[in-house]
Amino acid sequence: MALHLVASRPDPALVRLPWSTPLADWSDEYVVPLPRGLSRHIVRIVRLGDRMYAVKETQEAIAFREYRLLRDLQRIGLPAVRPVGVVTGREADGDELPCALLTEHLAFSLPYRALFAHGMSADSLPSVIDALVVLLVRLHLADFYWGDVSLSNVLFRRSAGGFAAYLVDAETGELRPSLSRQMREYDVEVGCENVFAELLDLQAWGRISPSVQGHEIVTLIRKRYDDLWNELTGEEEFSTDEMWRIERRIARLNDLGFDVEELDIVTDFDGDRVRIQPKAVELGHHRRELQALTGLDVEDAQAQRLLNDVARFIAYYDLGREDRGIAANRWLTEIFEPIMALVPAEARGKLEPAEIFHEILVHRWYLSERAGHEVNIFETARDYIDSVLAAKPDELVTTDDADPA
Repeated sequence: MALHLVASRPDPALVRLPWSTPLADWSDEYVVPLPRGLSRHIVRIVRLGDRMYAVKETQEAIAFREYRLLRDLQRIGLPAVRPVGVVTGREADGDELPCALLTEHLAFSLPYRALFAHGMSADSLPSVIDALVVLLVRLHLADFYWGDVSLSNVLFRRSAGGFAAYLVDAETGELRPSLSRQMREYDVEVGCENVFAELLDLQAWGRISPSVQGHEIVTLIRKRYDDLWNELTGEEEFSTDEMWRIERRIARLNDLGFDVEELDIVTDFDGDRVRIQPKAVELGHHRRELQALTGLDVEDAQAQRLLNDVARFIAYYDLGREDRGIAANRWLTEIFEPIMALVPAEARGKLEPAEIFHEILVHRWYLSERAGHEVNIFETARDYIDSVLAAKPDELVTTDDADPA
């Protein structure tokens, strides 16, 4: 049987991996000590040059189905790991080995167990749940049926003190022509059951207090999902004298980080009443705005925080009459980039740059409150790097001994 690699982004180095060896036996020559989530399959993170990949052993039909589905999710811009390829025809001493699915490793991402292994408390559970709910709603808006909603099937990236969630396992998923309310509700129900079990796992592992009430978190999942779904898709009716409510609805969605691409507006026969309903929404409002102004590509909550600092910079230097793009570029070259240059090389794997900047802004608030006056941003950055960042675990490359293979 000949080795066969189907890849969307061919990397010649992939062929040199030890495909004739069972994945569980791959050595440290290839495997890097990055945290892995719980999985029914054997998964390893490998490094080839400056690239890292997740390799999962599975059945051939399942691998190709997941590979194609992940490519579809990338095509329509949904947050999921990026598929690289499928390897078939593996053999060891004449015995057939499982097929392998390869995906790009998502930099600065962590499975939920690793988040709590790094000292995160139960107080952060609502932020983790919010990230999971936003991901689920986005998938449902695109008519994607998940089938196995859980924290284990998600990778989390820090985002301005909260989290952004990315789908990492699409094995049970399905893109449908339309998604019924019953299928959405089933996904929510499965998510509630799985998260409840995962919270019990964290308690048994000693990572969160036994006093955490799992049923309260489950209730939070359902409430947050219903609230967000209704805000994004619900109809709203009002009189023609209240047309300002259209702008208010759009502003609320923008505040949530969503752009409205299409709005369904219907008036009654007499033209006295108006009914509106968002028809197409897309997360990333702040992210796209910041990228257009500065070229920075960050999570949406991070982008909103950075845009606020751009506005602060413009007001402080009285640049309101300047082109906004030019003023934002001044902020980039005079504030953001010099501060990032202060971070020593050995600390750059702890957090991604936008999250470091967000934490510096938070740190400035604490220092200023203590000092009774506003502390300079560069003075703040140096204090943060020395007293806070230096003590943080490395999230770009880090071990997680508690997560089994």
